[in-house]
Amino acid sequence: MKKIIHPKYYEAKVSCVCGNEFTTGATMENIKVEICSLCHPFYTGKQKLVDTARRVEKFETRMAKKAKIKLGKGKKAKQELKAQKKEAAKQ
Repeated sequence: MKKIIHPKYYEAKVSCVCGNEFTTGATMENIKVEICSLCHPFYTGKQKLVDTARRVEKFETRMAKKAKIKLGKGKKAKQELKAQKKEAAKQ
């Protein structure tokens, strides 16, 4: 193994926002994470919505608009879509 090309390997301290800390091997000395196995909904079994930027809500509104467009493909549907975009831009 060549010594020059490989990064330095540390016993890294990983700290989570929930307060959990553990060590692992990594190329960084300290690692900070938002979600770990103690607070992740998949491992805890508790439903917890982790959405800081309203991504889920934005996705649902886009899908609702696309569903409306598929129902009516005429000029009226397109005009309604333009009106909705103008209203969204005002907000």
